[in-house]
Amino acid sequence: MYEQDTDAPAPSEVLARFVGLGLFTGAPQHENFARMAEILPSARMEPSSQPREWPAGEPVEAPTTYVFDGEDRTFEEFFSATDTSALLMLQAGKVRYERYALTGGTQVPWLSASVAKSFVSALVGIAIDEGHIAGVDDLMSDYLSVQPGSAYDGVSIKDVLQMSSGARWNEDYSDPESDIYGLSLAMTGTGSLESFVGAMSRESEPGTICRYSSGDTQALGLLLIKATGRSVTDYMQEKLCEPLGMQSPGYWIVDGEGAEATFAMLNLTARDFARIGELYRNGGQVDGAQVVPAEWVRTSTTVQAPHLEPGKPIVGDHHFGLGYGYQWWLPAGDDGEFSAIGVYNQFVYVDPSREVVIVKLSANHEYGTTPDESTNRDHETVDFLRALARQV
Repeated sequence: MYEQDTDAPAPSEVLARFVGLGLFTGAPQHENFARMAEILPSARMEPSSQPREWPAGEPVEAPTTYVFDGEDRTFEEFFSATDTSALLMLQAGKVRYERYALTGGTQVPWLSASVAKSFVSALVGIAIDEGHIAGVDDLMSDYLSVQPGSAYDGVSIKDVLQMSSGARWNEDYSDPESDIYGLSLAMTGTGSLESFVGAMSRESEPGTICRYSSGDTQALGLLLIKATGRSVTDYMQEKLCEPLGMQSPGYWIVDGEGAEATFAMLNLTARDFARIGELYRNGGQVDGAQVVPAEWVRTSTTVQAPHLEPGKPIVGDHHFGLGYGYQWWLPAGDDGEFSAIGVYNQFVYVDPSREVVIVKLSANHEYGTTPDESTNRDHETVDFLRALARQV
């Protein structure tokens, strides 16, 4: 059902390739993000045996401007400045807007960054529904080998899903000494993802602070492997790629032991990324078949506690203006929006009130050069996508 690269390069070569990407240095990344499965060791997922073509709807024009921080900004300037490779909008399951640039294209698998986290959440919900995991109140350490007293010892799956594990973590992409950098190095064979996660330390009481941690999602990926007895690639092939009708091959980047880097390293086309948004917009159903439990979808995309409300989650050393669910970001407002978000401005944005799903794939070369919104433009992207959604 899936194929893993059996000719993987030596760890030293993988490390050299990873460092050579020059992530978060201002170096252009659109050439790299279009071929990550060629650069780093990967496991492949096949297209569905019954691929689903998105039907065409009536095309809409992009807006000329959008409003951010109280001022009008130019849609085209933002599209270009953030190195957008794909911008795809579905409305009621039909393509209303689709555009590619740089190295993007309908058949190009693009790096998900943390958009992968929302796919992992869906797989955890499926694994619970199938009985591989008893429920979200189970403890991570019931499944994972962790050091006593470390970050995930005695911590519930629910707290990890909500980025509230209490683990000490620094997600500052501009800091080469940060935890996210260390996790990325573990992916290259400098140690392993499992050993890195098992040794993480605790900072706060679980369930009290939402501190965005890619380590939490990597722990969830390892949970899936242990609970199902299968690789994430294999499980996703059966539980998502097949029923969602993926049209193109997909890839997970893997570490030296073959474990998927579930915190950020999924590679799909824009049209296939859109399927997770459309699945959740429809309450976990595809053509009437329940793929992800409806209650899981609802809980995943709503604020469940005060420390998860918009403005409360912490990313790096600052509060982030969106709320958090089960590995989904929740913009403030009354429209029920939710979004998968990754670095370099990867987005799968959903506005259920307009029946809209928008995918933006990007390589914003300024991303992570500072920890500031002025370079990273995450909040601005939400307003940019909202403006496009209002065109339907």
